Amino acid sequence: MIEPLPDLLIAPVVRAALAEDLGRAGDVTSQACVPADARLRAVFVSRKAGVVSGLACARLAIAELDPSADFKSAVEDGTRVGPGGKLAWVDANARALLAAERTGLNLLGRLSGIATLTRAYVDAVEGSGAAIVDTRKTTPGLRALEKYAVRCGGGVNHRFGLDDAILIKDNHIAACGSVGEAVRRAKAAAGHLMKVEVEIDGLGQLEEALKYGPDVVMLDNFSLADLAEAVRRAAGRAVLEASGGANLETVRAIAETGVDVISVGALTHSASVLDIGLDAA
Repeated sequence: MIEPLPDLLIAPVVRAALAEDLGRAGDVTSQACVPADARLRAVFVSRKAGVVSGLACARLAIAELDPSADFKSAVEDGTRVGPGGKLAWVDANARALLAAERTGLNLLGRLSGIATLTRAYVDAVEGSGAAIVDTRKTTPGLRALEKYAVRCGGGVNHRFGLDDAILIKDNHIAACGSVGEAVRRAKAAAGHLMKVEVEIDGLGQLEEALKYGPDVVMLDNFSLADLAEAVRRAAGRAVLEASGGANLETVRAIAETGVDVISVGALTHSASVLDIGLDAA
C-alpha cells in the first residue's frame, strides 16, 4: 500500500485549482439549470487501462464545495485498473459536484497518467536491480503530488528540491574549475546526513570524481558500452545513476549495464493524462 499524502498538503492545490475554474461568479451553468437543493450520485470511471493516483484530489475538490458529500473509493491509489474500471462513488449536492468535477478529474487524470507511465518503466526493468527515479522536471506547484504519483507507479523519488541533497552538475563544475574540486568542496560543506552526487559526461571524469568520495555519480548521456565500463571501474565505490536518453525502448538495455538507478524526466514532464470520466449513476 502506498502511504497517502496528507490532506493538509493536497488541499491548497485543490483550492487554487477550484478558484481558477470558478472565477468571479462560480458555475453559472449549474446555477442556471440545477436546483440549489438537488443531489447527484455519480461514479468515477477509467476509460483506459492504467494505474490510479490522486483519488484524494477528487475527494477534496468535492468536499471543498460540499463538506457533507459522501465519497467512497472503490480502489486504492497504486491499483491497476482496466477500461471501465470504477474508481470511486460520490453522492453530493448536484451544483457542488458539477462545479468540482473538472478540477477533480484534471488532478486525478494527471496523477494517474504519471503513475501509469512510471509503472511501464518499472515493469520494463523488472529483475534487473535498477531503480526508476524521477527528476525535478515537474509542474510548478504540483511537485509533491507528481512525485507521489511516481511512487504510486512503483518508482522512487530523486531529491525533492535544491535543499535536500547536493547535486553537482556541469555548470557547477565549470564554476569550480574541475570535477574533483567541486566534489571536494561539497563533501567539506555537507553535514553527515547530506548526500553528495556529481554529474559527469565522460569516463575521463569518473576516477577524479570517485577520488573524493561522492555518494552518487550521475552518468549523463553515456553510451551503453560506457555505462557498463563505468560500472566495472567504479566497482561499487558509489551509487551509479544513468541519466539522459532513457525511454521505454531503451531503458531495459540501460538497466542491464549494471547501473543502480535510472532517472527519467519523462515520468513527470511527458506523461499523458489517464482518461477518467465522471458518470451520473
